[in-house]
Amino acid sequence: MDVTRVDQIAIAVEDLDEALALFERAFGIRVTSRERVESDGVEEAMLDVGGVWIQLIASTRPDSPVDRFLARRGPGLHHLGLAVRSVDAALDHLRGEGVDLIDEAPRPGGGGHTVAFVHPRGTGGVLVELVEESRGRDGH
Repeated sequence: MDVTRVDQIAIAVEDLDEALALFERAFGIRVTSRERVESDGVEEAMLDVGGVWIQLIASTRPDSPVDRFLARRGPGLHHLGLAVRSVDAALDHLRGEGVDLIDEAPRPGGGGHTVAFVHPRGTGGVLVELVEESRGRDGH
């Protein structure tokens, strides 16, 4: 599999505005982009930190995976995003390695990127998002 870089570190938050204010006040990091991803039931904000994105995610509906995460674990590290040249090829490789997948096929993600999620039981307890490298994250 061709992992090119760490794309993002995602943090689940209960209140996106409050979290953004904290990151700006405490660390001087400002939001680069913000959007709702209706298909995932989240609102996300992207903060660029030296080419690695911090993605703050908040639930927009009670049946979203982030809402379930927050109910079980509370706010905190949600997933690690890895940039790959091809999500299709990465999924094929992981299937061949017997790694459990959440997404069997690539799908649209935030910022119009192609993504797929790998189940934490296949990666030592870490939810991993594969993000196709075909587009840069200029402005996310």
